[in-house]
Amino acid sequence: MTGKIKKNTQDDIDIEELNEEEVLRHLDLLRDILENTQANIKKTLNLLKERHIDSESLLRTLQDANEASKGFIGTDNGSERIIEGVFNGEKMVGGDGLEYNMPANYASKSKLVEGDILKLTITKDGSFVYKQIGPVERKQMVATLAQDQANSEWYAVDGKKRWKLLTASVTYFHGMPGDEVVILVPKEGGSRWAAVENIIKSS
Repeated sequence: MTGKIKKNTQDDIDIEELNEEEVLRHLDLLRDILENTQANIKKTLNLLKERHIDSESLLRTLQDANEASKGFIGTDNGSERIIEGVFNGEKMVGGDGLEYNMPANYASKSKLVEGDILKLTITKDGSFVYKQIGPVERKQMVATLAQDQANSEWYAVDGKKRWKLLTASVTYFHGMPGDEVVILVPKEGGSRWAAVENIIKSS
């Protein structure tokens, strides 16, 4: 495999210098960005087919498509650094291939879904400021809340399917094993993680 992947306005990632794991991580990131862009464009096209177009919704989807397509762009103006990447369910994977820690409470309250495009601004004082710029299309479903006794990690279970959940999301709703959990997952494709929309307490 040869070629370069655009990382930012300053330099490129040379695929030939990466190991197989790094190449796969960059390609997964690129796939997520392209799928997110495609979903936003599809949403925009569907709006254009309507006879009575909501101009605000149309503008918003066009902006989402534009932002989502910038997934590998990073800038550094001397006072702050901007990195864009994809939420992997727990952290942001930047266009530089690095993982950036995110406050679990922010991801939980924002109900971020695996595949969302994010922008991280690292300020001059080192603060991390995240912004969701390209949400993936979501679907809502009800599953059963479960906890792994070995490592205390939480899961949403539906038959043979299982999604990891942020502990902060479960504790916010005071979830207990056996409760019903309303989750958000990507509408298209699979995911390892789910966002918690709400928890229905078992009787």
